[in-house]
Amino acid sequence: MQAAVVIEPDRAFAANGDRRSRDASIIAPTVTHWSRILYVDLFEGEASAMGSTARGERAASAAAPAVRGSPARASRRESEWMTLSAADGYPITAIRYPTRGSTRAQLVIAGAVGVPQRFYRRFAEYAASIGYTTMTFDYRGVGLSAPTTLAGFEMDYFDWGRLDLAAAVEAMNAPHLPLYMVGHSFGGHAFGLLPNHERVTAFYTFGTGAGWHGWMPPLERAKVLAISDVVGPALTRWKGYLPLNVLGLGEDLPLAFYERWKRWCHSPNYFFGDLAVRHVTQSFDRIRAPLMAANAIDDHWAPPRSRDAFIAGYRNAARHTLDLDPTAIGLRSIGHNGYFKPSARPLWESAFDWLASRRKFSRANASAVSDSTEFRVTAQ
Repeated sequence: MQAAVVIEPDRAFAANGDRRSRDASIIAPTVTHWSRILYVDLFEGEASAMGSTARGERAASAAAPAVRGSPARASRRESEWMTLSAADGYPITAIRYPTRGSTRAQLVIAGAVGVPQRFYRRFAEYAASIGYTTMTFDYRGVGLSAPTTLAGFEMDYFDWGRLDLAAAVEAMNAPHLPLYMVGHSFGGHAFGLLPNHERVTAFYTFGTGAGWHGWMPPLERAKVLAISDVVGPALTRWKGYLPLNVLGLGEDLPLAFYERWKRWCHSPNYFFGDLAVRHVTQSFDRIRAPLMAANAIDDHWAPPRSRDAFIAGYRNAARHTLDLDPTAIGLRSIGHNGYFKPSARPLWESAFDWLASRRKFSRANASAVSDSTEFRVTAQ
């Protein structure tokens, strides 16, 4: 899916955080206030947002012709962009999807590695349509929060959670309204790194796993090892970062992120097995909020046993797990990214039902919940 963006009242550009030129059709405004924008779908379809690159977006035009088989009409959806300032001052580009009626709750979506926030647009719009004011954002170094070049870009793997996600949580915190989080893959890691996790009422994550190649089926394991140990080192020596775009695997990644990911993919417990970062990962011990981790049984990147290995790190949280059978909702597959396709709407409805049932969560009553609350279900 491609979109043209109309920014009102002006066309301001990010001074230090956007790889797009002034001629781009999709641009990031430098604002510290809400900036109202209008998405205009140029064509509908199942094309993944992950498939479009920054260069492709620059080439896109608001007047681009519709592709064969696409609906003639273009739908318009109103959103609000803002630049969040992380605790270290880094600008994070976020998009807010307001409700049109009364607001039931606030919601932050924490995305996967290398997946731009626009991938979650349909899910965010659905959430807003049922009363959840929703925010998506790009982690530093990715998508609309990327610098002009990733070569020489400095960051820490944990910044995405303890700084970038933390800024989104702070921005969406509102008196007298519950604040929920929905994660995807790495988003389930980022929640445990939050310094302000107590603001979150409940957390639901799709496709979160430990990242160890040994939890994956043989073919997926071979792909991961090829990227981490063969292709990745060659590409990072050439570029100074991991150019996932050239592999068709999503957004390019900063070198510092790739180097740690490569190391931890060789450990069954991912970063929990690294004593050198225990001073960081011990933040997971402080999480008490209810947590649901749902994984498709055909998610080769993060199968249920990989999920179980990782969420064990949330040892003091009220943990729940759900194994998803795609055939139970009439799908041939879900995989690792299918959770957020429009066809997976039954999963969305189930997730929001679960979150709403945790509305009255408090830190006081969470302390009484132990690992014995964990369960595993295959949808029937």
